[in-house]
Order: sequence, then C-alpha cells, then structure tokens
Amino acid sequence: MSRELARYLLTRFGQLLLIVFVAVSINFIIPRLLPGDPVQTALARLQATGGAQNVDIQAVSAAYRAKYGLDAPILEQYLNYWLDLFRLDLGVSFANFPEKVSTMIGNALPWSVSLLAVATLIAFATGSLLGARLAWPTAGRGIKAFVPLMMILTSIPFYLLAIILIYFFAVVLKWFPPAGGVDTTRIMRFDWATTEDILKHAFLPCLAIILGNIGFWALGMRSQMVSVLGEDYITFAEAKGLHPRRIFVWYGMRNALLAQVTALALSLGSVVSGAVLVEVIFNYPGLGSLLYVAIRGQDYFVIQGVVLMLIVSLAVLLFLVDLIYPLLDPRIRR
Repeated sequence: MSRELARYLLTRFGQLLLIVFVAVSINFIIPRLLPGDPVQTALARLQATGGAQNVDIQAVSAAYRAKYGLDAPILEQYLNYWLDLFRLDLGVSFANFPEKVSTMIGNALPWSVSLLAVATLIAFATGSLLGARLAWPTAGRGIKAFVPLMMILTSIPFYLLAIILIYFFAVVLKWFPPAGGVDTTRIMRFDWATTEDILKHAFLPCLAIILGNIGFWALGMRSQMVSVLGEDYITFAEAKGLHPRRIFVWYGMRNALLAQVTALALSLGSVVSGAVLVEVIFNYPGLGSLLYVAIRGQDYFVIQGVVLMLIVSLAVLLFLVDLIYPLLDPRIRR
C-alpha cells in the first residue's frame, strides 16, 4: 500500500469516527434539552393515551433512573451513555418493557439492510447502465423512449409509487401480498417455501425503491456520458480502432461512474429516508416500521436507538463509498 493511499484511508477513517462521535453526542444532548423530566413526560403521555395500561409506570421509571443515573451530573450521564453504547446497550423499551432496544433493532435491522442494499444496488447499476446506453451515439429509438419514463419516475415520491404498486399488483391483480415481511401464519425455517414467501413480500417494497431511484441514476449517467464522449481520449481510442464495446465500458462508463459514485454518496440520506417511508406503507418489519411504531407510542429510547443506528449506518456507508473512489480515480489518493 502506497503512502498516499494509506494517508487517504486514515483521513477517511478519522472522518468516520468524527461523524459517529458528533452523532452520538447530538443524540445524547437533544433529549436533555427538552423542558421537564423526559422520562416522566414520556411515561405520562404514554399512560394518558392508553399505551401503557399493562405496564407498571413506577417500575419502568425507577428502572430507567437506576439504569441511566438521570439524577447524576450531566458529564457522568454522558460518559455512562458512551459506556452503554460500547456494550451495545441502548436501554429498554417503554411500550414493550422489559424488552431491550438493541434486541428490537437487531430483529428489524436485517430486513432493512437486505431490502435497502438490494434495491439501491439494482437501481444504481441498472440506472447507470441505462443512462450510459442512452448517451451512446448508436442508441436506438427504443431505448431513447425510456427518457420520458425516467423523468416521470424521478418526479414521483417513494411513498406515492408504493401506493400505486399496492393498488395494481396487490389489490387489483393480487400477484403480491400488500404488506408485511412474511405470512403471519408461517413458521420461519431455512427452506424454499419460507424464502419464496419472504421474496414475494419484499418484491413490491424493493420495486418501489428501485423505480423511485432508477430515473435519477439514468439521467445523471446520461449527462456524464455526454460530457465524457467529447473528451480527447475517446477520440483517440476510436482512432486506434478499439472495439466499440471496450470504448463504451472502459473509456466511457468507467470515467462517468466517478460522478455517479459521488452522487450516490450525497443521496444516501434521501434513499434511506425514502426506504423508511416505504417500509411504513408496506408495514415491512424493518427499522422504518419500528421507528414509526415507536413515534406513535412515544417510545422514547427506541426512537433514540433507531435514529442513532440510521446515522451510524449512513456514516459507514459513506466511508465505504469513499473507499471506492481510489479504485475509480487514482488521483484522489494524492
């Protein structure tokens, strides 16, 4: 590993640690800026709305005070918060006391990660390839007809696409289930029937995220390819008599992808927020649905844990995207 590459990686890793530190600190400070006692306020609101009829409020309150030392000085609370995070202890749920928040997030995280990772990669790869093909001089009328469709899809929000898909494919055609991650009567096993059921439930949420993103990637890649096609190295490659497919992939797409990867890093936040809304609409058992239920039930520590998890996940994804840059453009290492 060269010195430039090592310095680049250390710098990006330092930025990752800084982002995580600031996110955790903000996640600790904001609830404590609220007026009054946040635990008593949340529990009283939960009890008034009937969300804690079967919960011993005093026991929950005492457990939280003993656990987090809320009467202690603020600096001691802050240090305890960090120690709990290092032990992966995010507290206990109000509405589902005494279930741990880390357990609830751990159950929801695989659903969100698999859905978001698959949908984002498919949308990015398909949109980039389609956009590059649209800009290529030999593109036919058939593929150019996708441009208006891409513009329409880009202008439609995730949640509206999700509602349209539910109506046509779940209500009218009844091809896919309208909600959930798996049939409620199914016993989870490692077999094909369970896998098929999971894939059928994930298809419409995944399709909503793909359709909501593919136009953005296609139009962005098309504009980048148009710029790349005017570069001298493309003309030089054509003059050397290289095969058009090689020029398209190695001279065209490879150079245009750098801007696409930058756009991917910048848009990850909106992609994640859109995926959260899609999960809520489809009642998909991921972090989005967990966050929605926690907000409705005023489940204070679950909200705090999910938000922290989303921020840290985004920071890690941005770090991984940063690691891809040197592979696409060696000049970035300097």
